[in-house]
Amino acid sequence: MKILDLYIIKKFLGTFFFSMSLIILIVVVFDISEKIDDFIGREAPLKAIVFDFYFNFIPYFVNLFSPLFTFIAVILFTSQMATRTEIVAILSSGVSYRRLLLPYMLSAIVIAILSLFLNNFVIPNATKKRIAFEDKYIRNEFYNRNRNIHMQISPGNYIYMEGYSTQENTGFKFSIEKFNDGQLDYKLMAESIKWDSVKNNWAINNYFIREIKGMDEVITKGKKLDTVLGFTPKEFGRKDNTVETMDYYELNAYIDSERLKGSDNVELYEIEKYRRISFPFATFILTLIGVSIASRKVRGGIGMHIGLGILISFTFIMFMQVSTTFAASGLVSPLIAVWIPNFIFSLLALYLLKKAQK
Repeated sequence: MKILDLYIIKKFLGTFFFSMSLIILIVVVFDISEKIDDFIGREAPLKAIVFDFYFNFIPYFVNLFSPLFTFIAVILFTSQMATRTEIVAILSSGVSYRRLLLPYMLSAIVIAILSLFLNNFVIPNATKKRIAFEDKYIRNEFYNRNRNIHMQISPGNYIYMEGYSTQENTGFKFSIEKFNDGQLDYKLMAESIKWDSVKNNWAINNYFIREIKGMDEVITKGKKLDTVLGFTPKEFGRKDNTVETMDYYELNAYIDSERLKGSDNVELYEIEKYRRISFPFATFILTLIGVSIASRKVRGGIGMHIGLGILISFTFIMFMQVSTTFAASGLVSPLIAVWIPNFIFSLLALYLLKKAQK
């Protein structure tokens, strides 16, 4: 590694972490001013605010905007080098453009590995503590508002509820169906179902059971039935952001579990899984685009480069949101949808590299 490589790596990572630190400081100040009434009203301890909330908020924020600030960092210091004619001097000394990209890629590898590790292991654990703090001192207690819940609790066994209250651990208009070789063998319908925390079982109220045995059919009615079923209230008490608290292995296991139940949200969980891998990869793409744009000395200088860089960054974020929306609606595979923006902007990066001043 040459002095030139160390110079560029120091500039790249130094600018990245310095700009990220400044924006984090600004965001934390504004966030405190917004939540100060909640902190005071709920009597949140200063130690909990600092260590349970903001220390766990910072990794999430760093990772969320790491590609954007990677791009901005590359644009900033590369534009300065181009303005001071350093890029021209480097290329004139016999260093090829491809060789010039090496320290940029090494720096991008450091940021991408950091983002990958944060995404899959650090942020999920930090999010658990952050959400616990928010539930206690900021938000009201969570309760489930889902309607028309369909779930497969085991192969061939399906349940349905018109609604479920996590505050009362009660489901309404409940039914369970059991199939054998595609044929309905058993169906139970009830007015409500309530979890008994003392007995650790379900109390089924005003039920109607239909059992099919060959050509015979048995009908049973009753007021109350205590029974153990293949699910617990935890299955219905999950928040929308539960997957954010799962590391890579937990998320894979959860997706398999939800797929078995026939959940309608499997695509959303797969989007989260694939996004955690594709998002760090965007660091390399945006780095190449940033170098290609900023290494050329143009009229307008750094301001022109920053303006163009921000436009490309937000276009990339927009593409990411649009593509994941298609995946969530089932129109596109989650894997393809998450990687489409990277593929499109990879083509843009190759085109700009080809046109870059060498």
